[in-house]
Amino acid sequence: MGIFDGMNTSGSALTANRFKMDVISSNLANADTTRARLNENGEWEPYRRKVVTQEPRGANFNSFLQKAMNQSDSPGNGVRVSGVEEDPAPFKQVYNPNHPDADENGYVAMPNVDPLKEMINMMSTTRAYEANVTALNASKGMLMKALEIGR
Repeated sequence: MGIFDGMNTSGSALTANRFKMDVISSNLANADTTRARLNENGEWEPYRRKVVTQEPRGANFNSFLQKAMNQSDSPGNGVRVSGVEEDPAPFKQVYNPNHPDADENGYVAMPNVDPLKEMINMMSTTRAYEANVTALNASKGMLMKALEIGR
């Protein structure tokens, strides 16, 4: 185990959580966007919610299991963003016959973004970010104390 492993792990989590907060912010900013992209029929589609997926960096579950069975004290390598996927949930149909994107029945397809769900995800991601900042500061404090001992 290296001296900077804890800092590297926290740093990777900070990067992944920052990216996740950016995607959540984009979802919130586009919660009312009815013309996000053209589909294959040449018609406008509303914005589709994006979801970030994360996974362990540099290893899979089986390697962690083998390390645990051998009582290895090697920590993980952190996390990474494995992808950004679109939520397949259907668009919300809102009755608004005066809207320029209304269909013949007066319904407008709105994005599948739920602002309440996005705010909960944002708070959860912010808390995870803060926890990793605390862990990073603790690692930094331990390294600084170790340097003071050597004086």
